[in-house]
Amino acid sequence: MSYLDWIVLSGTMIFIVVYGVWQTRGSKNISDYLLGNKQTPWFTIALSIMATQASAITFLSAPGQAYTDGMRFVQFYFGLPLAMVLLSITVVPIYHKMNIYTAYEYLESRFDVRARTLAAILFLSQRGLAAGFTIFAPSLILSSLLNWDIYITNLIIGSMVVIYTVSGGTAAVSQTQKFQMGVIVIGMFIAGVMVVNMLPKEVSFGNALEVAGKMGRLNVVDFEFDLSSRYNIWTGVIGGFFLALSYFGTDQSQVQRYLTGKSVTQSRMGLLFNGMAKIPMQFLILFIGVMVYVFYFFFQPPVFFNKVLLEDAKQKGQNANITQLEDDYSIAFFERKQKALDLVKELNKEEGNITQAEESLKVADKELSNIRETAIEAIKTADPNADTNDTNYIFLNFVIDHLPAGIIGLLIAVILSASMSSTSSELNALATTSLIDIYKRHFNKDASDRHYLKASRWITVFWGIYAIIFTMFANRLGTLIEAVNMLGSLVYGTILGIFLVAFYFKKIGGLAIFLAAIVAEVIVMYCFLFTDIPYLWFNVIGCLPVIGFGFIFQTFLENQKTT
Repeated sequence: MSYLDWIVLSGTMIFIVVYGVWQTRGSKNISDYLLGNKQTPWFTIALSIMATQASAITFLSAPGQAYTDGMRFVQFYFGLPLAMVLLSITVVPIYHKMNIYTAYEYLESRFDVRARTLAAILFLSQRGLAAGFTIFAPSLILSSLLNWDIYITNLIIGSMVVIYTVSGGTAAVSQTQKFQMGVIVIGMFIAGVMVVNMLPKEVSFGNALEVAGKMGRLNVVDFEFDLSSRYNIWTGVIGGFFLALSYFGTDQSQVQRYLTGKSVTQSRMGLLFNGMAKIPMQFLILFIGVMVYVFYFFFQPPVFFNKVLLEDAKQKGQNANITQLEDDYSIAFFERKQKALDLVKELNKEEGNITQAEESLKVADKELSNIRETAIEAIKTADPNADTNDTNYIFLNFVIDHLPAGIIGLLIAVILSASMSSTSSELNALATTSLIDIYKRHFNKDASDRHYLKASRWITVFWGIYAIIFTMFANRLGTLIEAVNMLGSLVYGTILGIFLVAFYFKKIGGLAIFLAAIVAEVIVMYCFLFTDIPYLWFNVIGCLPVIGFGFIFQTFLENQKTT
């Protein structure tokens, strides 16, 4: 990167951290620290909700996901708007009326301490790991840019977030997320405009769309009901609805965002705005990935996007082999480029031979892909343990290799800002749940407000260290955006089932729901370990048995009492 890029990047990051610390300095009590004294307006709530969900994984991995698999991932969010409406009507008033710090406090008032503690532990178990993912994503960037060991970059990113999260708590998170979302929106808009403007003059925006469509990258909606398919309209609407209902209704990292609202109306407006904005935002991010895919039809991509791993393989005995493959790749690329230009010419004719040009392009694309696969095999030969999924590096390579000075720094700041905003929310929620639902409830019930404030800061530091340690293993888990959602799906269904019973099935008691939740989680883990069921369905599979077994166990317990 140029000096200008470093100035833009470092200036943006330093401003966000300093602003978060300064704006929220001097939290006097636990209510200020954990809930921002419930003075947050709806617009800040909305931005905070979006920033919490839109981590660096979204902006680093989603364009790569679209590059390799097309637009169909957007269906993942189709159930979200309906979930936002249902939560606004039912859940938000309950949480505000009870004046709680965490969602899990409600479960004790409805069931007992067992249900509360189980739900809190399930949340902590997955969210602590998810925080590691959101730190790892930008660490990939810094390690590539600076050629530093990734453990060092993990420590840098994690420490920056911990500083202002520990200093100002929830208020610091919300205040900094306003600016982080501003940087994110501006940066991604510029990236989208630039990738289209950088296409060859003879390739119009319409031509780019047609090429993407011909190559199967505009597969936005799939109506086929296929249980083996991860992304279609059914997994999106049904599985996505259950996932969104659990994430926004029971995950403390999101619940804590709208618990800070001035009123029920302010919290509702924040949720509903997110429901309206999320699908268009995700569509545009994926669409940028599709445009990058088309861009690389006319400008040569690397044979493998993780250049560090590629160079490492060269130094481990594969130099001559990979160098020859890179030469072959260049020849095959120019052949594909010519076929792509031929297709564009046929598309612009009134009666062009589009079918033949399309088939020729697909043959050339297949040849290029075969060379790339051979290069990946060479990397595996050099290092059998190498992670050869380079999806997370695609958009990063485009930014660094093709965008002008200043813009590179801005877009790197976008990804780092997204990471910091999401991670800070997660650490804040982990600390709140650990303090309120575990420490205060089970170990120290009657300490002073000052003691709890100090404890919450130390707990935040603990979870920051925990997340940083987990990043050591994150690079073994494939595409980050899929991995983080898969991790959540392992527990979200079970947690959602507990809350749905609490809200709507008043006859089921604490012991019955505790046992039902354990059985449901065992079922989910079995499906994850021993079946090929797409992970979005885990949210349904986890939720429904909690309700069903809850009724069964409650009936059995009542019969035991009467005999």
